[in-house]
This record gives sequence, C-alpha cells and structure tokens, in this order.
Amino acid sequence: MVQASINKLAHFIQSLRNWCVAHKSEAFILALILFVAAFCRLYRIGDYLTFLGDEGRDVIIVRRFLTQGDIMLIGPGTSIGNMYLGPLYYYLMAPFLFIANYSPVGPAVGVALLGIFTVWFVWFVTRAWFGKTAAVVAALIYALSPTVIIYSRSSWNPNILPFFSLLAMWAIWKVWHEKQYRWIPVAAVSLAASLQSHYLALLLFMPVGIFWLLSVIEIVKNRKPYKQFLLWSVLAGVLFLILMSPLAIFDYRHNWMNFNAIKVFFTERQTTVSIKPWKALPGIFPQLSEITTRLVGGYEPEVGQWIALSVLASAFLLLNGARRFAFTKEKKAVLLLLVWLGTGLLGLALYKQQIYDHYYGFLFVIPFILIGAVLGYISHKYRFRGMWWTVAALMLLVWVNLKASPLQYQPNRQLPRSTEVADFILNQSGTETFNFAVIAERNYEGAYQYFLDGNPRFRVIDPQNTKDTIAPQLFVACELPVEKCDPTHNAKAEIANFGWSKIENTWNVSGVNIFKLVHDYPTPSSTPSATLKKSK
Repeated sequence: MVQASINKLAHFIQSLRNWCVAHKSEAFILALILFVAAFCRLYRIGDYLTFLGDEGRDVIIVRRFLTQGDIMLIGPGTSIGNMYLGPLYYYLMAPFLFIANYSPVGPAVGVALLGIFTVWFVWFVTRAWFGKTAAVVAALIYALSPTVIIYSRSSWNPNILPFFSLLAMWAIWKVWHEKQYRWIPVAAVSLAASLQSHYLALLLFMPVGIFWLLSVIEIVKNRKPYKQFLLWSVLAGVLFLILMSPLAIFDYRHNWMNFNAIKVFFTERQTTVSIKPWKALPGIFPQLSEITTRLVGGYEPEVGQWIALSVLASAFLLLNGARRFAFTKEKKAVLLLLVWLGTGLLGLALYKQQIYDHYYGFLFVIPFILIGAVLGYISHKYRFRGMWWTVAALMLLVWVNLKASPLQYQPNRQLPRSTEVADFILNQSGTETFNFAVIAERNYEGAYQYFLDGNPRFRVIDPQNTKDTIAPQLFVACELPVEKCDPTHNAKAEIANFGWSKIENTWNVSGVNIFKLVHDYPTPSSTPSATLKKSK
C-alpha cells in the first residue's frame, strides 16, 4: 500500500510537470497569482492575525487535547443561545499547533495555507467550467480581495468555510454533470466540515440536495443502473453521521442542550428567522449588493451595486446566449452557481439579525467565478475588443481591491500584546498565586489566559471552591481608557468573585492598563449592617 501511494504521488508530480511544460505561460501566471496570494496572507501574519478571547479559548482547548488527551466532542459556541458547532475545526487546528510548538501562529498559518490553496481551487474550478481567461480573472481578484485576505490569515472556525463550500459544490457537479458517483461522499464530508464551521452552511444543503435529486431523476428517467449511485449515497450518509457523531454524543450526555437551542432558534422566530420566503424577496438584491461590495467592490457601495447588477445580468445572458446549442457545460455551471447563490441569498434574507462578513463564507467564491465567467465570455466572443475590455475591467477591479487592502494599515499586534501582558503579569506576581481578569469591550480572558495557563501559580476562581481558587492578588488587564476602568467596582464575575479589594499598583504595557488588586477586607464598623446598628 505504501509503495502504491508513492507511485501515485510520483505519477501526480510527473503529470504536474508535464502540464507546466505544455502550458508555460499559464503556469507562470498561476504561480504569480499564488505568490501574490501567499504574500497577502502570510506577510507578518503573527502581527496581523486576530487573537482575542475566542481565539485564545480555541488554542487552550486544542493544547489540552494535545498535552492531556482531552477528547473534544463539541467545537466553538455560537453567538446565539447555547448552540455549539462540532469539533472538526479543533482537530484540524491540532497538527499546526503542535508543529508550531504550541504557538497560536501555527493554526493561523494553517488557515492561510488553506486560503492559498483555495485561490488555486477557484482557478481550477473556473478553468474547468469557463476556460483559461475566466480562471485567471477569478483567481487574481480572489487573491486580492480585502475581506478574503482578512479571513484567510487568522485561526477561526468560519475561515475554512469558503474552501469546503466550493469543494461540496464541485463534488456535486462531478456527480450531476460527469456522473462520477464516487464524489457523493466527498460532497457529504464537505457538508459536514462546512456545518461544523458555521451553521449558515445549512443553506448549502439546498443546492447540493437539488442537484443530487436531479441526478436521481435522470437515473430513473433514463433507466440507468442505480446500484453504484445508491451505494455511494449510503456511504456518504454514513460518513456524514460519523463526522457529526461527536456533537450528537455530547448532546446525548447533556440532555440535548444543543438540539433544544436549535429548536428554539427556529420555532421562536420573532427575532431570528422568518418562514415566509415571499417577504424575503425584496431583500435578495440588497444582500447581493452587500456581498459584492464587501468581497469585490473594495467596500465602495456604488461599485458593489454596479458589480451586482452586471453579474446578475451577465449570468442570465450566459444562460440564454447559446440557445442554438444543447445544454452545454458552461450553461450547466452557470445554473449551478445561480442556484447556489439564489438559495443562499434567500436564506440570508430570511435571517432577521445582523449579518457580518464571515456569514457570507459559504458564498465567498461565487462572485469571483461569475465575474471571471463573464469577462472570459466577453474576451472569447469579441476577440480583440473583448480582450481589451477584459483587461480594462480586470485592472479596475484590481485597483479597487488594492486600494482597500488590509496590508496598508498597521498590524493590530494582538498576539504580541497578549504575550507581553501575560509575561509582565507573571513577572510582577512574584512567588504568590494570582487570579486574572479582563475589562474590555470586545475581548475576554482567553487571549491572555493561554499564556498564563501553564504557570502553576495561576488560578481561575471557582465559585464552588473559593477557598482553594481565590488567590492573594488579582491582576486586571483593562483595554479601555484608564478613567473608564475602575476595577474595584466592576461587576464582572472574575473580579466580583475576588471580593473586597483595593488597587496596590498600576502599569501600562503595550497600551493595556494593568491593575494589581489585593484584598481589602472591610472592618466591622464599615459594613452596612454595622452602620445600620449604629444608627439605631
């Protein structure tokens, strides 16, 4: 088996070499695009990556798995209720965290490498559907998109969604168009990975299910053998259930907590989702405009609206433009993209709460592929004029995205800051045990705690065991202006559980105000009850 794997790898490398020799110009352009993508994602990644409470929590959990064998049955929690994702992303993080010697940069590099591979995958899929020119356009704009870059250089569960959503749709394309039924399990695995990345990946089940059903109808209609299709479909179902089983086991052990939270989300719909699709129709185009603005238009709303209009109009023209031909591969690919986009937009329009950029992860690649398809079609149809129109449009899109590139801004240095603050606290704590808390608008203890956890003097206060967990000193990292901190009166549990306190010392480290609090037990005469007795 090992020898067979080696032979397959050698055959793949030889095939790749032969392709590069046969397509020198295209290989050079692709290599240049991938180099640009790698630079945008890996340049000073340790300084640019997002590292706040969620990211700290994730690496704490994965480090415990690697060092203590603490098996993970659930993944990150969502921002809605008591809903948790599956743990697949944590297991994907583990090898990169281990290779990086437990540095949080490791998983971020893993996401960046997947992001670079996604650029190649966008090129590969677009080339297979619409040709060389379309592939170059789609891959280059995707490589430079500011939003895509931001979500391709930090370790966060939604950041793997663009790759797995494209893989799911490519797999169902292989099933529907090419009748390669062994791709059905690939679609199922991709759906499981997407669903454990973000619950909005549920909207991927609609287009995948539609084209799987079309394959069934074609088999029945043409009376083709169905056993192979059925066997691969059963295997796909089994693999999907296996990948989702850790979350089911956790739910079973915890009184179906996750299932009940999901049920509440969909049944109590006043502030979550609507079940009336016709009410969502007016919101579809604004959603598309927002997506194109955030992904392709360089955050310029007018540019995003024009791109959205152009993409929609051109996509329907592509569907009708070859009426004299049969239902071609290109038209089938456009249909798949429009069904994928349409079901996604409808689902997002039914969602009543605020939609953030990463919610679009399962749709990230669609605008780029459609723009590539349109410009490739223009270049092919109008020859010399079309080529210049394509070059002009591509240069405009490149300029718009470069103008909004996140690399032009100074890095946030969230990871170095967390390290410096944690090291400073460890030095100032001396030989005594200590507790820790954070006061911030959008952060919590996880980012700093990752660097404190390994020290035996660090204690997390347990309200059920205060005797052993409340330390003589509490360090508070306040990310607000110093006049807004007031740590001795903050109601946060990590501070309130410490009890009566006073400030012994203050510092500022990397822009973070650090307070050292010690216990200040009130005298009997200063307690409310003593004062009341005295007044009587």
